[in-house]
Amino acid sequence: MATGSSSSVLFIKTSSLGDVVHQMPAMTDARAHAPDAKITWIVEEAFAPLARLHPGIDEVIAVATRRWRSALLSPSTWKEISAFKARVREVNAGKVVDTQGLLRSALIARIASGERHGYDARSIREPLASRFYDVTHTVARDLHAVTRNRTLTGLSLGYQPAARIDYGLVKPPAQNTAPYAVLLHGTSRPDKEWRESEWIGIGQWLRRQGIDVVLPWGSERERLRCQRLSQAIPQSRVLERQPLDRTAQVIANAALVIGVDTGLLHLAAAYEVPLIAVFLGSEPGLTGPVGNGPIAVLGGKGASPAFAQAIAEAQQMGFAKV
Repeated sequence: MATGSSSSVLFIKTSSLGDVVHQMPAMTDARAHAPDAKITWIVEEAFAPLARLHPGIDEVIAVATRRWRSALLSPSTWKEISAFKARVREVNAGKVVDTQGLLRSALIARIASGERHGYDARSIREPLASRFYDVTHTVARDLHAVTRNRTLTGLSLGYQPAARIDYGLVKPPAQNTAPYAVLLHGTSRPDKEWRESEWIGIGQWLRRQGIDVVLPWGSERERLRCQRLSQAIPQSRVLERQPLDRTAQVIANAALVIGVDTGLLHLAAAYEVPLIAVFLGSEPGLTGPVGNGPIAVLGGKGASPAFAQAIAEAQQMGFAKV
């Protein structure tokens, strides 16, 4: 086992967006437990701007495994990989904590200096990964992702996480005084998508309550959907594509967020924004939104919630005109 500075901790949680947000409470816990430690986070380059928003992180190291896989024969790719390995070794951490629990993240942990901690073979989706850790921990797989991350981190660093979840994010100053709702219609799988007629129904209702509607997008398919929705929802605004830290600012200052099962949904929970989550092709039990703000969850795997249900939840949260 390689040794490093006992006052330095290296975390590995590379992706995806929702996983990165789910890691943030563990970072808050770790900082509270070790206020003087240097905490470094290895994360996929697309999510690095988001990781840097956490005030408890001293350094973020971006990794580009997704991009490298598509250009493995390129000399520039191998030059980047070599530079990344050198940078990871420079951290010289006392402990390395891999909360991703995949073979690729375990291989990154193996590069690093320090005592390597991770899930044991029974607690992990890819059991082979556990062989790359110096110390393994048992964490029940039926726990919510936030709880699993916090539990593994606490076991690795020697403390018991507090009951309250704290994502550690600080809400940025608002740039728009008019109340607005963000409709997160984009998601990774077609079976998680809500019908456009439902989005139009809830969007038109929000406008009748005097609430502006903001429509973000991340792909060309989602951009085209935004155009169709904006044509049907009066005075709605299609958000420009932008880095995650700027999108986070928009979400943080929203009066309400309504979204399907997507990573940005968890940002709303992290910022304690009133949130209505619509699940259609997945179950919210293990990876649904959790936080200290108002959260309503509709549907589940195989369900088909109607926009009238979202309206009822919004009314319960106080968004209907008196």
